[in-house]
Amino acid sequence: MFSLLIKNVKLVDGRGNPWQWADVGIDGQTITAVGRLEEAEAERVINGAGRVLAPGFIDMHSHADLVFLSGRQAELLEGRIRQGITTEIVGNCGIGLAPIKDEDKSAYAASVGWMTPEQLPWTWNSTADYLDALEEKGVPVNVGTLTGHGAIRCLAKGFAAGLASPGELEVMTRGLAQSLEQGSFGLSNGLIYPPGMFADTAEFIELGRVVARYDRLLTSHVRGSSETDIEAEQELITIGQESGCRVHRSHNEVVGKDHWPKIEMTLEMDEQARRQGVDIAFDMFPYTAAMTMMVAIYPPWTLDGGWDQFLERIQDPATRARIERDIETVVPQWPTWREGSWPHNLVKACGWDLIHIGYIPSEKNKPYEGLNLAELGQRVGKSPFDAITDLMIEEQGAISQLIFGVSGDRQTEEPLKIVMTHRLGGFATDAVDIGQGRPHPASYGTYPRILGRYVREQGLLGLEDAVRRMTSFPAARLGIKDRGVIAEGFKADLVLFDPETIADRATYEEPRQFPVGLDYVIVNGQVLVEGDRLNPIRPGRVLRQT
Repeated sequence: MFSLLIKNVKLVDGRGNPWQWADVGIDGQTITAVGRLEEAEAERVINGAGRVLAPGFIDMHSHADLVFLSGRQAELLEGRIRQGITTEIVGNCGIGLAPIKDEDKSAYAASVGWMTPEQLPWTWNSTADYLDALEEKGVPVNVGTLTGHGAIRCLAKGFAAGLASPGELEVMTRGLAQSLEQGSFGLSNGLIYPPGMFADTAEFIELGRVVARYDRLLTSHVRGSSETDIEAEQELITIGQESGCRVHRSHNEVVGKDHWPKIEMTLEMDEQARRQGVDIAFDMFPYTAAMTMMVAIYPPWTLDGGWDQFLERIQDPATRARIERDIETVVPQWPTWREGSWPHNLVKACGWDLIHIGYIPSEKNKPYEGLNLAELGQRVGKSPFDAITDLMIEEQGAISQLIFGVSGDRQTEEPLKIVMTHRLGGFATDAVDIGQGRPHPASYGTYPRILGRYVREQGLLGLEDAVRRMTSFPAARLGIKDRGVIAEGFKADLVLFDPETIADRATYEEPRQFPVGLDYVIVNGQVLVEGDRLNPIRPGRVLRQT
């Protein structure tokens, strides 16, 4: 007798195979039978009524690192769960929370304020400690972590600029190896953020050799998605070539209309690299706007030394004048880690009017959420630079931004579609809802948006291929061997949905809207979502790579 039997479904197995009529039998956490199980008995039977049964969606690029430890965990993750996500990988963009030394916790916590739902005690030091904390809390969906390069670099030299010395690099490689041994799925880089922006290619090659030794994945928010996009892509390819590790571009995108043509160039570079033996691929999100921390609009030298030094610099009149001049005039050039250079001048790439405020901590300044920086300046009677910089001082830097003009805009999605349909790509959210301000709608709508807008309405992708990019593709990239496919012996992470009605409802103006057309979300054999009900259970598992 099965613990759960799902009957009469169009089975999309996650591997890209054509759908087939089938029933699925589950025993505990595991799928134990797939086929026509007409005589089978079970403790509970769900009639699929001809809907699609797919593997649960694996989001390999989440920023819910602290949300999983929040007292508001269920509330803040509900939008993600209701869109069919059953596994999340945190620690992306170089911003993983471990390993970390006690003396660095305050500065590091300040730097991730934009993704922090509430003040939490940072009780962990090692990756094992962080995963243990998640396990003790309990999780509704499965969660694993990458090791953020920012955390590894902080072990050796904090937030200081400059190249790593041989001794510092040894500290970093040792810390990374220990983290991988404790279950991390690989290394993530965030090369437009401190301290990752201060490292050179040689540093990542050396760290990549450690990643290769453990057969893990190196993911990268590359140095620039506008002026230096071509060079940044070549750097990632070079890291793969020289270190031997598998490399992966996070949220593949190009920022700024003038740079959109680079999309096809970098995709051809990836194809050529694969012909030469480099295991490279990417993920992307189906939106023409991205969310990140507001500090990303400032030059790298302002962030040398960490958060307190940054806040001091933007309050000094002479230094502040230099910052404004750099934002208005400096064109990023390669290599970006040299003193005075810059990986990614967001204002120059897309303009003040395409950078919007996402989240502001204080109630006093909440009315500014949603405004673009040109509008903010008009509202307060200042230049856009002065308006946002004064706000950064007042809010201690904990402001997020939405950037528009990413691989398209409100008039065209053609550049986005080129990335979306390329054979080397999978899907991810690159999003988080911390319960304040306006989150990116990807937190609520990514996967239903793909299945509704781009599969059903536009026919841009076939159903089976779209599901593959959400399931077995990220599982294979990460080395998750027992999820992402519906087959005997795999874990019972499943999503049942109606392909004729599934759709996202989240918008930039009203992002906290659940999708429609999903009937069930099942995690490790337990029903987490049924219809409009989110069951108050935590059936997820903390995943440790071995």
